[in-house]
Amino acid sequence: MGATTPPDLDPKATLQRYLTREREVLLARAEGLGEHDVRRPLTRTGTNLLGLVKHVASVQVGYLHEAFGRTHDLNLPWFADDAEVNADMWATADESREEILELFRRSSALCDATVAELELDARGEVPWWPPERREITLFLALVHVLDEVAHHAGHADIVRELVDGAAGDDRGNLPALDDDEWTAYRERLETSAVEAARRAGERP
Repeated sequence: MGATTPPDLDPKATLQRYLTREREVLLARAEGLGEHDVRRPLTRTGTNLLGLVKHVASVQVGYLHEAFGRTHDLNLPWFADDAEVNADMWATADESREEILELFRRSSALCDATVAELELDARGEVPWWPPERREITLFLALVHVLDEVAHHAGHADIVRELVDGAAGDDRGNLPALDDDEWTAYRERLETSAVEAARRAGERP
């Protein structure tokens, strides 16, 4: 893209902007909570807020840094061959919140440097993918990481609401209802779901 290309028409700048935004959303969901709430599992599979931050910090640097032949000094022991399963998805009591957040910041900076310095058609390789798919471009890596981060930011939205009821963001993506209005809305949805089940011959 030439220097005069409007930002909204520059695909790399657009992908980077959306990636930055989704990272911010993910981090925001972990703000303002105590140590228990930011770490505790809220689903059957253990999804938790600080673990999502740790996972994204660890994964993004693989696709947007290592895959393009770049090295780093980040300590990621949970990716060792003998590491415990899912060790990247939660923070132990010995891993401080600040350590995880600093990992996220450093990882993001490394990824952003790769994006800034390479063209979208730059070639890389993802060694943990099947041989026939290992060769990628920066464009594909960016799309893959954006999808990954947005996916987990959505998880974080739900987990945070389960923790303390906080929902929505500064983009006005939720209507401004008070607690009574949200309760009435939820009850209406539940009534509709029960009726749909009844019509289908199911027992809710």
